[in-house]
Amino acid sequence: MKILLTVTFLLILSLEASDIRLTGTVISDGQKMIGSRYMGYIKKVFVKLGDKVEREDELYEMESAEFDIMKSQADLMLEQSKIVVEFWRKRLQNINKRKERLQNKSNMPMMDIDDMEAQAENVSGMLDSAQVMVEQASIKAKQMATIFNYLKMKAPSAGVVVQKNIKVGDMVMPGMLTIMLVDTESLEIDVSVSEGIIGKIREKQKVLVEIPSINYKTVGMIHAIIPDANPMTHKIKLRISFDKGDSNVFPGMYAKVTIQSDD
Repeated sequence: MKILLTVTFLLILSLEASDIRLTGTVISDGQKMIGSRYMGYIKKVFVKLGDKVEREDELYEMESAEFDIMKSQADLMLEQSKIVVEFWRKRLQNINKRKERLQNKSNMPMMDIDDMEAQAENVSGMLDSAQVMVEQASIKAKQMATIFNYLKMKAPSAGVVVQKNIKVGDMVMPGMLTIMLVDTESLEIDVSVSEGIIGKIREKQKVLVEIPSINYKTVGMIHAIIPDANPMTHKIKLRISFDKGDSNVFPGMYAKVTIQSDD
């Protein structure tokens, strides 16, 4: 009721000649442009234009035959390097035990003890090298696991598919835009105004919002005043937030905005 009275009040004020009437466009504050990280062929596409998706829903899947081989090779290299580490670890343990037994014998020549110490030092060096190989193989295996996660692209957030540039069999390149999602719940109105009225607007100022196509009216608020990127136009952009409630408001709709004059 309170909002209705406020809207009615602003509608009456909008009839005054001193009020500022502007036009704008409904935009989404949550636009996600999803691109490919790797080159490959599209194996499956799970969505079409207009579909609503939730976070972590699958969008598309890339062909994985080549990556399967690379992942298998990385996993095999990791397992082999672990086996090598275990081999040299046991070898070092045996040498240390033999050296300890020799040291406990009072009549054992020093030459034999020195030889065992040299062997232990060499094996210890081989063990260190094998452990470095395990670390490198582990990094490679993790990289391949990460690549596999990107072969099945998932939605980073909830939204609606508004652009789809792929179909089954297409080859995609790194950085190529594949799918665009927009959040239809987090909406704003983008308005461009001349610098001549900048003194009559301020952040958090209440405004009347109207979307004529669905006969929708509400009260919004200027939450950002943004300088235009082109200094030749002498324009300022306003971002107006509003609550669409259960109304069928979508990005791209034409909107009217009325700002009450302070005069």
